[in-house]
Amino acid sequence: MKADLHVHTMFSNDGKTTMEELVEYAVALGIGCIAVTDHNSFEAYDRLKGNGKVIIIPAEEVSSAEGHIVALGIDRLIPRDLPIDETIELIHEAGGYAFAAHPYRWWSGLGEENTLKHDFDGIEARNGRSIPSANVKSERLAARIGKPVSAGSDAHTPQHIGEGYVVLPDETETWEQALEVVMAGGVEVCSESRMFKDTLKYGTKSISQWAFRGFKRM
Repeated sequence: MKADLHVHTMFSNDGKTTMEELVEYAVALGIGCIAVTDHNSFEAYDRLKGNGKVIIIPAEEVSSAEGHIVALGIDRLIPRDLPIDETIELIHEAGGYAFAAHPYRWWSGLGEENTLKHDFDGIEARNGRSIPSANVKSERLAARIGKPVSAGSDAHTPQHIGEGYVVLPDETETWEQALEVVMAGGVEVCSESRMFKDTLKYGTKSISQWAFRGFKRM
């Protein structure tokens, strides 16, 4: 089973995907499990859980004070803009796991130093919106420190769902089982990568939006 562990919906301020589109595209693309990781939002999970077609992992992409953290398996919203250690602690209190998201993305990643310095539960080793070299570095970093890995498309529109994923046993039936497999380590990670032209276009757009927000992370 393919599990895309980083997907955004319309509840992210830069997301376009509706609840119906997420399920429709996932089924069409053979994605059996999705972690809905909206930016600093936990609204989509209640609307998507129990849809009967795709396993939905309750999750969030949290904007910590130093960069983005993917919280997997949480039961509540994690507030933004807190220090990394406090964010990780709140994720654990919410029953979840803290993964360093796309650590080598310079405008929203945590960076190598922060990722090594703090006690993350895992590393996002592959991200469909990261450049190839960043994905290579992320995967090597995870191997270096022996942490579990995740992978996801980071899709903000439905057509990009499934461009990053981990492979789970086909008999996986619940999101709890999915996370047990991920946290046990050794899952296969797969993703496409953003090429230079798209990266330049996306980077220009992201930096402009970052400046417009007063240099505050999304």
